[in-house]
Amino acid sequence: MPGLPNTEGIDALIREYDMLPPGAVVICAVSGGADSMCLLHLLSRREDITLHAAHFNHRLRGGEADRDEAFVRNWCRENRIPFHAGSRDVAEEAKRLKMGLEETARALRYTFLYQLARELKADRIATAHNANDNAETLLMHLLRGTALQGLGGIEPRLNALVRPLLTTSRREIEDYLNAYAVPHIEDSTNKDNTFLRNRVRHQLIPLLEEWNPGFVRRMTQTIPRLREDEKALDLLARQLFRQASRDREDLVISVQALTDAPEAVSLRCIRLLLAEANEGLGNCTGVHLESVMALCRSPKPSGEVHLPCSLTARRVYDKLVLTHDGPPVALAPMALFQGANPVPGTDWTVILDGPPWPGLVVRSRQTGDEITLPNGHKRPLKKLFIDRKIPRLERDRIPVVADRNGILAVAGLGSNPAHPCHGQVTIIKETEAKENGKE
Repeated sequence: MPGLPNTEGIDALIREYDMLPPGAVVICAVSGGADSMCLLHLLSRREDITLHAAHFNHRLRGGEADRDEAFVRNWCRENRIPFHAGSRDVAEEAKRLKMGLEETARALRYTFLYQLARELKADRIATAHNANDNAETLLMHLLRGTALQGLGGIEPRLNALVRPLLTTSRREIEDYLNAYAVPHIEDSTNKDNTFLRNRVRHQLIPLLEEWNPGFVRRMTQTIPRLREDEKALDLLARQLFRQASRDREDLVISVQALTDAPEAVSLRCIRLLLAEANEGLGNCTGVHLESVMALCRSPKPSGEVHLPCSLTARRVYDKLVLTHDGPPVALAPMALFQGANPVPGTDWTVILDGPPWPGLVVRSRQTGDEITLPNGHKRPLKKLFIDRKIPRLERDRIPVVADRNGILAVAGLGSNPAHPCHGQVTIIKETEAKENGKE
C-alpha cells in the first residue's frame, strides 16, 4: 500500500530498550482510542511475539465505557487476538481511599495489568504513551514545580513495562491509523478541560506549536538528554550513598561527606538514605530532604529532624544518624549496695567498697553538676561532655554517683578527688566487671 507511515523510529526504540524480545509474551493495554489501537495493530503485525490485548473498564462513563469494551473485544475477535477484560468502580474506590479519580484509575488499571501478566506469564506489558504524552507530562511537572527528575518525562521502559510509541507524535499515530484503516473510538472525557492534562493538550501545546513549530519533536529529543543528566547525578549519589553504614538498626553517614558533595548529589543521596532507612516506605518530599541537608550544614553539632514513618534524622557531631528510636530515657535514681551494682539499661557497673550511706544514689546528670579534675580545677559536666564529644542524647544515660555533698564519680570521667568519700566508689564497664568476677 503506497504512502504507509515509516516506523523506523519505533523499531529503533524497541531495539534500544529490548522492548519486544523474540518469543516474548506481550500484553498490550488497549482503551480503544487512537494511540492504543495504533499500538495494538502495530504489534499484531509482528510474528516473533505472542500478543494479548487487555482492556480495563473504569465504569466512569456509563454506557460509553461499556461501548469501549465491546469495541475492543469485537476488534480483537475479528483479528484473532486473545482479549482480556477487567473492571472496577473507580469512583467508589476513589471515595473509599480518599484519592483523586485519575490517580485511582491509574492504580487500578496497572494492578489489573500486572495481575494478568502474572497469570499469563507475560514478559512485557506495552502501553501506548506517545511523544505528545511525554511533552504534556514534562509541561505539567513544570507547572506544578519539579526537580530534574520530573523533567525526564515518561520512561521508555520500566522493567516489564514498555512504551514503543514514546517517540511517535500523535499526528504520526493518526497517519498510521488512516494508512491501515484501523478504527478507533474517542473518550468524551478527553475533551473535558477541567483536567489539567486536557488543558495542556488542547490549549498549551497547540499554542507552543504555533509560536515554535516542531515543539513536540524537539521535546522528544530533549527529554532523553535530561534523563541522561539525571542518571549521571543519580550514579554519583549512589556512590556517596555507599559510604553509609549500619549501626544496629540505625543508618549512619559522615556529615562532611554530604556537605562536601554538590547539593544536587547530596540531596539525591539523602533521598536514597531515607528510602533505605524506611525500607522503601513513606513519601519524603523536597521539604524533608532540604531540612535534613540544613541539619548537616548547621554549625550546631546536635539536632534532629522528624520525618515520615516515625523516622528521625539526628545530627551527632560529625555523623548523620537515621533512626526509628526515640530519645533515650534518663536513668532513674537507684540506691547502691555494698559490692557490684549493675546500672540497668547501660553497660556500666558501680562498685561500692563499703556500706552505703544516706543520700547515696546513681542517677543521670543534673543542671549544675560539676566535678574537680586531678589538676584541682572544677568543670561543669556539660562542658566535659562537650569536650569529649559525647552525643547530647547519650549524656542522660551516663551514670553519675552522687550524695548530698555532690558528685563522687562519673562513668567514663572517673572519681571526684574533692569529695569527702573519694575512693570509695568506682564505675567500670560491664566487660571489666565480668573479668574482675573471673579473677
